[in-house]
Amino acid sequence: MIKPRQPLQTPKAQAAARPRPVALPRAVTALSGLILVAGLAAGLATSAFGQDAASDDTTIIKSHGYSYFGNLDYPPDYAHFDFVNPDAPKGGEITLAATGTFDSLNPYSRKGRSGALTSIQYDQLIESVEDSVGQYYGILAHSLEYPESKDWVIFHLRPEATFWDGTPVTAEDVVYSHKLFITQGLPSYAQAVSRMVTSAEALDDHTVKFTFNPETSKRSRIETVGSTPAFSKAWFEADETRRLDEPRLEVAVGSGPYKLDNYDINRRIVYKRRDDYWGKDLPFNKGRYNYDSIRLEYFSDQTASFEAFKAGEYTIRVESDPKVWASGYDFPKVDEGSVVKMELPDGNPPNPTGFVFNLGKPNLQDKTVREAIALAFNFEWTNESLLYGLYSQRSSFIEGTPLEAKDIPEGEELAFLQGLGDVVPPELLSEPVRVSHSSGASRLNDRGNLRQASKLLEAAGWVVGDDGVRRNAQGQTLKLTMLYPSNIQDWWMRCMTPMPRT
Repeated sequence: MIKPRQPLQTPKAQAAARPRPVALPRAVTALSGLILVAGLAAGLATSAFGQDAASDDTTIIKSHGYSYFGNLDYPPDYAHFDFVNPDAPKGGEITLAATGTFDSLNPYSRKGRSGALTSIQYDQLIESVEDSVGQYYGILAHSLEYPESKDWVIFHLRPEATFWDGTPVTAEDVVYSHKLFITQGLPSYAQAVSRMVTSAEALDDHTVKFTFNPETSKRSRIETVGSTPAFSKAWFEADETRRLDEPRLEVAVGSGPYKLDNYDINRRIVYKRRDDYWGKDLPFNKGRYNYDSIRLEYFSDQTASFEAFKAGEYTIRVESDPKVWASGYDFPKVDEGSVVKMELPDGNPPNPTGFVFNLGKPNLQDKTVREAIALAFNFEWTNESLLYGLYSQRSSFIEGTPLEAKDIPEGEELAFLQGLGDVVPPELLSEPVRVSHSSGASRLNDRGNLRQASKLLEAAGWVVGDDGVRRNAQGQTLKLTMLYPSNIQDWWMRCMTPMPRT
């Protein structure tokens, strides 16, 4: 009936095929901004580069957006994104659900638990877009430039960009925000970025330059520094107790489209759309951020949240429980038509969930052993018997996208793999791409796959003794330890697809 794991078929989200189960009151469809819900946290586009040659013969790329692969789908003069309704009416309120608790309105604290959607109050230099993969377009920055080597990048800020208090967003604010994340941000981010970026400097009020360490990967340099939220330097420096790494209920001054209106700890948060938002007419924002207010209602767990939805306490619910999706939507509001149950493709490849082998364990370092263990997993039985037949098996982390490998590599793909040297196994160059095995859905144990798995284990030196236990030549038994949550249904949901065999 629904296959939430079905993958994207083209780079555009409109052609994506992985539906997401959604139930919503019919009244929501009257507001054309419904799809904005997914766009509240992100959205951008791309276009073709223009190139200028610098005096030292280094090619400098100047553009309104960025893509590591160079493929920008939207031109510099794009009017709006293809996935929005540019004439969507403004107004109304959308109510969303959140579970658990919150004790902070600072989304970047190292401590505590921040409230939902707090980050929508802050703009970034560039941001990713819903209908493209790895493409970023300017918000605070109207353009950027960098050499082909990506040794540095310069962002040119929009002079009209302002914070809520009316002060301009300057290059100095961007540099300060970058340093704030380095000194007070999450350690994992701070350590990675401090190695990547050697300097951040404001060249003038509206120009900021980041210089990168040539020893680090080029893959995520520009999008990492460009996606850092911009804070007001003056706001933080006005009170020395204001820190990025501490939980607080005082909201840092931002420049984004929404601003905190009110909150009730562990019960609700309400954001109001800013009529004076400096960027409301940008092509990037056209047709987005349509609701006047966004209300977050908090519930103790998913059971309480679902009951509240049935009672009409919030507007839209993204369903992640296959049992509830298959059998829970039989309440009166569905029959009346005031709640509409539908599948919405989100345009993303399948989520990277499944069993992950711990290669630190000596027994699992043999790929033959890992293949044998994978063969014991019966996806088809699991899907039909436990997951109501709602899922699709996958064989690739990027299944359904143009980047997914198919058949035997040839042409540029083959040349690229050969250029990597010995790190690429020889069989990868000459054999067809391997896909996840299939099993019979009628019983948990697929005898054919288990016989094949047994032969692989014996070939790897794990032989069944007279006592029925597999041992290697040293007399060690083959043991597996599997970690899973106490909620077994949740475990099956997360692990319904095995990882690709290696």
